[in-house]
Amino acid sequence: MLDVCLLGTSGMLPLPGRWLTSLMTRYNGSSLLIDCGEGTQIAIKEKGWSYNPIDVICFTHYHADHISGLPGLLLTIGNSDRTQPLTLIGPKGLGRMVSSLRVIAPELPFELNIIEMTGQQEHFSINGYEIEAFKVNHAVTCYGYSISIPRIGKFNVERAKELGIPCNAWNKLQHGSNVEIDGITYTPDMVMGEARKGIKVTYCTDTRPVQSIVDNAMDSDLFVCEGMYGEKEKENKAKEYKHMTFYEAAELARKSKVKQMWLTHYSPSLVKPGDYINNIKHIFENVVASTDGQSVTLEFED
Repeated sequence: MLDVCLLGTSGMLPLPGRWLTSLMTRYNGSSLLIDCGEGTQIAIKEKGWSYNPIDVICFTHYHADHISGLPGLLLTIGNSDRTQPLTLIGPKGLGRMVSSLRVIAPELPFELNIIEMTGQQEHFSINGYEIEAFKVNHAVTCYGYSISIPRIGKFNVERAKELGIPCNAWNKLQHGSNVEIDGITYTPDMVMGEARKGIKVTYCTDTRPVQSIVDNAMDSDLFVCEGMYGEKEKENKAKEYKHMTFYEAAELARKSKVKQMWLTHYSPSLVKPGDYINNIKHIFENVVASTDGQSVTLEFED
């Protein structure tokens, strides 16, 4: 299972009762964070989740509302007695950006593994997370992310018995390793069924609607998408500043055939996002105007 929490829902600046947009996930003892604006530490604390297990921080882009909280968070993670390396992923220039921010956080008890992206699409496998990063269309280089947890096929016990595979080899075969016993090599394909449906979450903010979002969000269990403006008449403003309206986000969700969509990254002028949700239900039904701390535990299908 995958725990998912939308720590904040604000765009541009934190507001009373609305922290900046950031997503945190937990899987098998490892946490992943996407974006870290001002106040993200407080949002994590309010949720009651731990800083120490954060193994990966992904950045969509380097506007202040998505990265300015990093120095403080790194210091807090350091104070949690973490010593294992922490991986940072983001567009080209991440190393320079982190170095600049670390002027106020120079001493850390762990190493930073910095990964800079330049391609249209890049893939990473870290601690059970399959991370797909894809370029979107904002005023600066910006990426969306799909986070997947794959699920292996079922182990065929009867088949293993028929082949005479010793029980002490079963676990390794289940985890994808070949096993050699008494000169005989056993391989996972002998006893494993086809891979089953896993869990998929897609996250994108600060962008105009583009095909890469549809392609990468396809069939996601949860689609977390920016809805900067709830008013349809603000589409021209959204185009000018390279953001999205609720209507445009709903179209992306419909085309991507996602199970549910959470809107986020609201304009400070959007005081009551929930008032606009019914206006887009005819485009995509299973949508909510997210609130800070909103969370869900996504389970593997039976």
